[in-house]
Amino acid sequence: MASVDLETAIKQEEEYLRKVHPTVDDVPGCMTLFDEFLQCHVLGTQIKSLYRYGQMSECGVKKEDFKFCMSLKFMHPEQKRDAWIRRRAEWWAHRRLGKSSENVWDMRK
Repeated sequence: MASVDLETAIKQEEEYLRKVHPTVDDVPGCMTLFDEFLQCHVLGTQIKSLYRYGQMSECGVKKEDFKFCMSLKFMHPEQKRDAWIRRRAEWWAHRRLGKSSENVWDMRK
């Protein structure tokens, strides 16, 4: 796997997200994000997380997504889409460059 710096990874992720979410309507709204936050606290979700990972679900990320969406409430829809894409691109870039279980497979090659 080639070494990529953070800014390059963010640009790559932004390019991909702009293709996946070509219009303003493709970006999730605040109510959708709030529903996802509440869904994270449901008993079934918590039990599934406890079974799979040995700990309760961390819902803080979903709460921060909702708060971020609310902070964009008075922006023009296109600016809101751009800000949302930038935030998601940064999240995916950090996740992609950070350690994961895929690193084990890179080492085994």
